[in-house]
Amino acid sequence: MLVSYQMARDLHVPSWPAAAAVVALTAGCGPAAPPPSRGGARTVERVRSAMGSELRLTAWTADEAAADAAFEKVFAEFERLEALLSVWREGSDIQRLNQAAGDHPVPVSADVREVLTIAQQVSEWTDGRFDVTFGVLTDLWRFDHDQDDHIPDPGEVKRRLPLVNYRDLEVQAPGGTAFLRRKGMKVNLGGIGKGYAVDRAVSLLRRSGLRDFMIQAGGDLYVAGRKGDRAWRLGIQDPRGPANRSFASIELSDATFSTSGDYERSFLKDGRRYHHIIDLSVGEPARGCRSVTLVTDRAVIADALAKGVFILGPTAGMALIERTPGVQGVIVSARNEVLISSGLKERLTLLAPPTDAP
Repeated sequence: MLVSYQMARDLHVPSWPAAAAVVALTAGCGPAAPPPSRGGARTVERVRSAMGSELRLTAWTADEAAADAAFEKVFAEFERLEALLSVWREGSDIQRLNQAAGDHPVPVSADVREVLTIAQQVSEWTDGRFDVTFGVLTDLWRFDHDQDDHIPDPGEVKRRLPLVNYRDLEVQAPGGTAFLRRKGMKVNLGGIGKGYAVDRAVSLLRRSGLRDFMIQAGGDLYVAGRKGDRAWRLGIQDPRGPANRSFASIELSDATFSTSGDYERSFLKDGRRYHHIIDLSVGEPARGCRSVTLVTDRAVIADALAKGVFILGPTAGMALIERTPGVQGVIVSARNEVLISSGLKERLTLLAPPTDAP
C-alpha cells in the first residue's frame, strides 16, 4: 500500500556510542494512561542512559518494588553487554577483535558470537546492505558523539570500501572465537547491539514475573501484554516534523517496534541531508528513505533489518519486508510517500501527512 502526501509539490515540480540507527518514536501517544485498576495496578517507569541512548522501562503492575528490582537487572544487563559489544569500551570483545584483524582469531563471549552470527544472516538477506564491518568508515563519516558535520574526501572513502565485507568475518562457535581476515577491517555493532540488548531485557523481565511492560532504547522498542485495558499504543515519528510528533499509530502487544531514520544524527549542506545510515555500495548516506519502521517478534532482527531496508530504498526494501516471514513495516520514502506492508494495512492509523522538507 502506498499513500502519497506530496501531490501539491508535484504540481509545481514536473539517515554508540550511539547505535548506527538511533531514532525517536512516541510511545503511548494515545489517550492518557488509564487510572489504577481495582487491583492497584498502575504505570511504573524508570529511565537511565545506556548504550548512548535513553533507556526507558515501563511496567503496568501493582507491585512497584518487584518492578524496580526487575528494572535493576535490565540496567545491569545493558551495562554488561555494552562492555562486550562497544567499540568505545577499552578491552571490549569488539575492540580486541578489531585489533587482531588479519592476524589471528580472538576468544569472544557467547553474546558477541550470537550477535555476529545474526548480523551475518541479516547481511545475506539484504545482499550486504547491512554489514557490521562498516567500522572502517566511522572515523570518516562521524555521527556518534564525535559528529563534526564534515563530508569526507571521496577518494579516501573509496579506498576503504574494499575493507567492508561481512564474508571476511569468521565466527567459530566450537572454538568460541571470531576473526577478521584482512588487516584494517573493523566491526561496529552500533546497528544491531541495542536490539540484542532489548531482547535480553525482555527475557529478564518475563523471568522476573512481569507480564505487561515496555522497553524503549532509542529507536528500539518492545511491548509485552497490555497497558491497563488495552494494548500498548505506539506512534511513528514524523521524520521532518517536530520532536514527538507522530504521523501514524498502531496498537501492539508482545512485539518489537524499531525505527531507523535519517533525522536524529544528521546535518544539512547545500540542500542535502547527510546522516549516519551509510549505503556501503557507494560509501555515502543512503538517499531513498526518510524512515523505516519494522514490526516483528525479535528486536535484534528489527534493529538490523531496518537499516538494510532503509539502504535498499522504498521499492526493494518493501519487497524484502513482504517476503520475510513475521516482518511487517512502514516506509517513508525520500519523496515523502508512505508505504505500508500488507500485514499492517488494516492495523495502522494514519494521523496526519508527514511533514515534507529536505
